[in-house]
Order: sequence, then structure tokens, then C-alpha cells
Amino acid sequence: MDSSVRAFIEKNQLLKKGSTVLVGVSGGPDSMALLHFLQRFSNVWNIRVIAATADHQLRGNESREDVAYVRRVCHAWGIELTEDTLDVTAYKEMENLGTQVASRHLRYAFFEKEMDRFQADYLALGHHGDDQAETMLMGLAHSANVTSLKGIPMQRAFAKGHIVRPLLCVTKEEIERYCQEWSIIPRRDPSNCENTYTRNYYRNLVLPLLKEKNSNLHRTIQHLSESIQDDEAFLTTKAEQMFKEIVVVSEGEKSVSFSVSAFYNYPRSLQRRFIHLILNYLYEDYPKKLSYVHEEQLFAMMKESSGNIKLHFPQKLKVERNYETMLFHFRDEHVLTYDFLLDVPGEVELPNGWRVTANYTNCPETEGKKVYTCYRASVALPLHIRTRQAGDRMRWNGLNGSKKIKDIFIDAKVPLNERDTWPVVTDNNGNVLWLAGLKKGLPPEQTEDGPFIQLSYERKQ
Repeated sequence: MDSSVRAFIEKNQLLKKGSTVLVGVSGGPDSMALLHFLQRFSNVWNIRVIAATADHQLRGNESREDVAYVRRVCHAWGIELTEDTLDVTAYKEMENLGTQVASRHLRYAFFEKEMDRFQADYLALGHHGDDQAETMLMGLAHSANVTSLKGIPMQRAFAKGHIVRPLLCVTKEEIERYCQEWSIIPRRDPSNCENTYTRNYYRNLVLPLLKEKNSNLHRTIQHLSESIQDDEAFLTTKAEQMFKEIVVVSEGEKSVSFSVSAFYNYPRSLQRRFIHLILNYLYEDYPKKLSYVHEEQLFAMMKESSGNIKLHFPQKLKVERNYETMLFHFRDEHVLTYDFLLDVPGEVELPNGWRVTANYTNCPETEGKKVYTCYRASVALPLHIRTRQAGDRMRWNGLNGSKKIKDIFIDAKVPLNERDTWPVVTDNNGNVLWLAGLKKGLPPEQTEDGPFIQLSYERKQ
């Protein structure tokens, strides 16, 4: 094992000479073998080795005895030790988490705190080649996402340093032999033999069958994991660039949108990763119920020619296609309505982040959709800015009669989610004068006398 692990560390530059290494230790064979190995070679690499262990308080006396065992061994081996007690039960109830997730959160928070305290460069963990094989087999069986095949990274950023896993190049059997060779008698967790747990099923039943065909399976899978991680790193960088180029992030709320036509300018391999980036951005805790089925529904929706389509994803995420725009949001279904009075001169700030300003003028601007002008004498004041109402209609030059606001929105391909909050400007008698920034209407009276009223629609600074 010595030569394999040393070569793995040096080839992948997992440890630098003169560094401080915090070793996560449970008392089991994997972490104890790693701790012993690093301490043996600490003079070769000139590293400071510190053991870190925690009592999760989930197995009563057994977990306390695990910590006591680690304490005795560290004293015998002359290794610094830091330890803590974690209240997993209280934390999981407070955060509404499962036991394993809650344990992991608290354990890594403990590791991060101790890395900062000791100014450690690395957190070394005892995951081995069989753990890697189990993880990738589980990913293959339970997900169609290629990222699930990346497996366990040999190195990743953590706290102010890195997590490293020097034992990914060896098997569980090699670790057990190492413990025997050096008379290490580790603690054993009896639950590891229970095949009712998913990981144990793969560990105890599936993996041995595969090893009958390939005794070096762990090396094959580790090589595959490294290749996939390299490819994913490159493609993810490209997908992040795509995200920056076409995504619009709404200010003040967790929602994003992008153009469907712009999306299809990129290759399929980036499209999928782009969608995953959006979901990872929106979800604080990525839902397990989100599967390739949702992904296929989303891609099918983008190919539809219908004007407005909606999908419901886990945790109340809504995905909408509004003509050529895709929108991801967590907005409530209830419609925000408003009705503001607009004095002249005056100004109204709208919920959508824009404002309407009114002034009198003798030299009005008439060009542009974001400016509206009419004679003061042709409208009843005060003006109103409100959301649309049933039966709203407007008229303009060249139109025979009037047209429903609803039909104007459809013709202009206004996204469905924007129609109910679009600002409608009326006079005090309810005559629709202007769909702000979209369509200009005629005032009820065609009086050409006196000063003009000029309205401007602009984004708040």
C-alpha cells in the first residue's frame, strides 16, 4: 500500500511539503490507516499531522468509546488531537433534515472550524477505491445525469485549503492488510454489514461480483472518474460562459430567464449543463425528486410552438415558456394588483422596478414607445396607473373601433406572467390612454388647445 499511496499523492500533488494536514478520524480502519500512514511519512514530507474526531451522539456508549479509542491511539502515536461533540438530533429537527445529511453538515462545519484554528492546508479523508466504485455504481443506477458519474473527487477546495483523499488508489482489502501489518485494531460499525442500506448493498453484494471479472476494478473506475471530472470541468466552464451570455437574472427575486433561440445556438452538451447551472443557482438544496424526466419535459416544452406553457418542478419552482422566453421562478400564483393616482406634475414608482413621470410641456416629445403625449384638455384628471381589468379596451389612429387589451398583449407576444402586472394608464373616467412602453392610445377628446401632458416610462436608477 505504501508505494501505491505515495505515488498517487506525488503524481496528483495532493500534499505540499511543509503543510499542516488535518485528518478526519472516526476510529474505523480507513481513517486509522490514513492517520498512521501520514504520521509515518510526516518527516519525509515535513508535514504537521493533526487528528480530528467528533462524537455524533447517535450510538450512545459506542460512539463515546470510538472517541476514547481515537484519543488513546493518538496519545500512543504522539499525534495532536482535536475533538468535539455534535448534537445531530437537535440539529436535524431544527433544520428538518435526515440523520445522514445533518451529521455531514455538522461534521464538515467542525472540520472547517478546526482548519481555521490550526491554519491547516489540507483536510485528509479516508475514502478508498471501493468507496469510489460504490459511489459511481450508485450514480449509474439511480441517475441519468453524467455528473453523477464523476464520483468522489481526489481533491477539492474547502475552507481556506483543500480536501484530499490519498486512499482512492487502494482497495478496502489493502487497507485491512495494512492495519494487520501494523497491528492497528480499529473500531467496527456493525451497521456496515446490514444490506438494507443502499451503499452496503452495493458494497457487500454488487462490488464483489464485479471484482470477480476485474480484480483491478478500483483502478479502472478511478481512472474513469478522473477522466469524467476533467471533461466536466472543461464543459462546465463553457456552460458558465453560456450562462453569462444569455441569462437575465431578475433583481430582488430568485428568478432567471433566457431566449429560446439563443439557447439553441449552443451545442446539446452545453445545453444540459446550462440547465443544471440554472437549477443549482435557484435551488438552495437540490431536490432528490428532480430527475431526467423533468429535464426531458423541459426540453420538450422548448420545442413547442404554443405561446405559453408551464411546468411545475419540485419545491414550487415554476418553469414557463412565454413565446421565445424561458422563465424559472418561485413566484406565488396570486396576482399583484395596483391602482395609483398620478398627479401632473408627479411621479409614481411601480412594483416592477420602473416609474412613470408626468409633466406639463409646450414642446412635447412624440417619438418612442416609452413616451406618451396628449393635450391637457382632452383627458379627465387625475390620471391612474393600474393593472388591467376585465373589459379593458383601447383605440388608436387607423383602428376601426377599439381593441381588447388582452388581444394587444397576445399580438405583441407579451409573456403571460407579465400581463397581469403591466402598467395601464387611464384618465379619471377609466379611458385607457397608454399601455406603458407598449401601445399608445387616443384620448377620449380630440381637443387641440392648451399645454401638453407628457408621460415618461423609465427604469428606476
